[in-house]
Amino acid sequence: MARTTISSLFGNSPVKPLQTHMASVQECIVELVPFFEAVIEQDWKAAKAQQKIISKLENAADKHKRKLRMQLPRSLFMPVSRRDLLEVLTMQDKIANKAKDIAGLITGRKIEFPETVNEQLIAFVKRAIDASAQAQTAINELDELVETGFGGREVKLVQSMIKELDSIESDNDKLEVKIRSALFKLENDLPPVQVMFLYRVIDWIGELADLSQRVGSRLELMLAR
Repeated sequence: MARTTISSLFGNSPVKPLQTHMASVQECIVELVPFFEAVIEQDWKAAKAQQKIISKLENAADKHKRKLRMQLPRSLFMPVSRRDLLEVLTMQDKIANKAKDIAGLITGRKIEFPETVNEQLIAFVKRAIDASAQAQTAINELDELVETGFGGREVKLVQSMIKELDSIESDNDKLEVKIRSALFKLENDLPPVQVMFLYRVIDWIGELADLSQRVGSRLELMLAR
């Protein structure tokens, strides 16, 4: 059926597809926990299997991203700015990409972590996932924000969610400092190349939380406008 003039002006709301994409991203990133558990056990068969799962889920998130971009209305009557929406989508996409990169680097080089940092490592990964989950919670309120015209109590609710996201990201930063400090003490006993890649992985895990915080920041900008 041909679209009416009115429907072609307003288009379909991009909010639900954006939320679907973020759900797909979260489904991908949570698989890092069993992945790192396998790495800690040096069970490379299980780690490789998890890496393939993460890669498959990242590809699924990419499909949602491409579909949203292709179907994104160009109308002046979109409930949110096209630019704002694309920036949020980009940040969400980078979260899944980074999870895939982490798993790929570790399995590709069979990176082993010192036993003394294993507990901190898992806590660090889980807190990064908490940040992504909180970003998803905030994004899931976007349709309610649209319905209320970005006003009323819904705005305060989302602002509190973003504040909690900032707090989680701050926790993650503190965990990163601790794990870096623990690794620094072990540097002299480890091969230099291994140390280099260990720090790279730690950086990338930290970036997961940073990217999640940026999702919240973009949403906060929408509230301000």
